[in-house]
Amino acid sequence: MNAMTEQHGDRRPAGELEASVLAALWAADRPLTPGEVRKILATGLARTTVTTILTRLHEKGMVGRTRQGRGYAYTPVADTSGLRARRMHAELERGEDHGSILARFISDLSPEDERTLRALLDGDQET
Repeated sequence: MNAMTEQHGDRRPAGELEASVLAALWAADRPLTPGEVRKILATGLARTTVTTILTRLHEKGMVGRTRQGRGYAYTPVADTSGLRARRMHAELERGEDHGSILARFISDLSPEDERTLRALLDGDQET
């Protein structure tokens, strides 16, 4: 094991930390400060780490923030489905040939997901 692995072996991936922070925000019925999120997570993360995660989520457009004292309080901008849809849009925008990307996406759908997509495109919102 090299020094880098030993030093960072217990670290969780950034995506996992972001997901935990978002889960805490979704569970709250009000905006939360980084300190409040840290208490909810009860993982031993430093407040500065939680603040960094919240700042990154804000920069990605996944959370909103309002001034509270000298800092900010954060709220999610969408539910889980909304955030996943935003990620899908972001991936689509990274590519140049949207038609090919969408065609490949559709070709990889399960029959059930394809029926759901077709119903949504036809205006049937009750799928």
